[in-house]
Amino acid sequence: MTGQPEEHEASAGLRVADFDFDLPAELIAQQPPAERGLSRMLTVSRAQGTLRDTSFAQFPSLLNPGDLLVLNDTRVIPARLYARRTLVRDREEPSGRIEVMLTEPAGENRWRALVKPGRKVAVGERLVFPSPTGEFMLEAEVVERGNFGDRLLQFKPVEDFFGVLERIGHVPLPPYIHRDDADTDRERYQTVYSHERGSVAAPTAGLHFTPEILDEITASGVEIARVTLHVGLGTFAPLRVERVKDIRLHREHYTLSDATADALNRATSEGRRIVAVGTTVVRTLEHCAQQANGAPLEGHSGVTQIFISPGFQFRLVGGLLTNFHLPQSSLIMLVSAFAGREKVLAAYRHAFEEKYHFFSYGDCMFLG
Repeated sequence: MTGQPEEHEASAGLRVADFDFDLPAELIAQQPPAERGLSRMLTVSRAQGTLRDTSFAQFPSLLNPGDLLVLNDTRVIPARLYARRTLVRDREEPSGRIEVMLTEPAGENRWRALVKPGRKVAVGERLVFPSPTGEFMLEAEVVERGNFGDRLLQFKPVEDFFGVLERIGHVPLPPYIHRDDADTDRERYQTVYSHERGSVAAPTAGLHFTPEILDEITASGVEIARVTLHVGLGTFAPLRVERVKDIRLHREHYTLSDATADALNRATSEGRRIVAVGTTVVRTLEHCAQQANGAPLEGHSGVTQIFISPGFQFRLVGGLLTNFHLPQSSLIMLVSAFAGREKVLAAYRHAFEEKYHFFSYGDCMFLG
């Protein structure tokens, strides 16, 4: 049994504004810690609602022998690109610099993207993507136009698309980090266990781990398994509805391997706790559990749009390591579903008072 928070709110009557809070700008981390593993960690008891100020170095001691710790091994791609327009007229002429943020693969050589300034880029236009030396490395045609700068791009085939991204792309730092990406971000905005390329945002709860901490966890008798969920930019997209019940999330691609499905089935049958590292793992596991509907899990790949808010009944996850999230976001709603909205907002107020750092490069919480 995973256990449920004492607070059983249904999302039907909740408003997005019920998850709002004022965050001082100076608490938003603009840089990663000097070293991995040095972050602070707020430990929250779901049963008692008690709070304890600790450090991430103590995380292994909060796990029990026999726990199953699940990581998301997705790897962030350099998804922020800069393009030049070629106007589709009787002649082609270069015009301006366009920012293109890849958000989701959409078929062979096709990607959905956010384009800025979007109003200038019409269907039928071609975009060219130069290298730092000015050589055109990629070319794409706009084949579909959506809302809020969304575009569908058809790229001209190249031999190694991801290799080209590594050459010309930029680390897609979130919009609340007010600086250009640096060379160090290529390593620090990536978990040490990242493997499967495809995310355009990091699964940030995993950024705290070091190889040594993972070894310590394994040596203590904790089992480690991995899933892959490629994080999309919808993570940061504003929720454009008033009522929680009206929220519809973006699609994200995931893979549950046979080995991880077997590990989850064993842990469940033996009554061992399953601890998720990050909200992306929670969404993957709970989506798969919903799809299985009581049957044993099997390895597969798919797409999820699962939205978890207060009132959700967790089937697998019994512990959660997570960073602090944006106000009025689907992520703070997920954490509130797991531990209770009032408990979570109280924990956030404590974090404000104690000057914890927030968001991707910030500190973390363990809810057990």
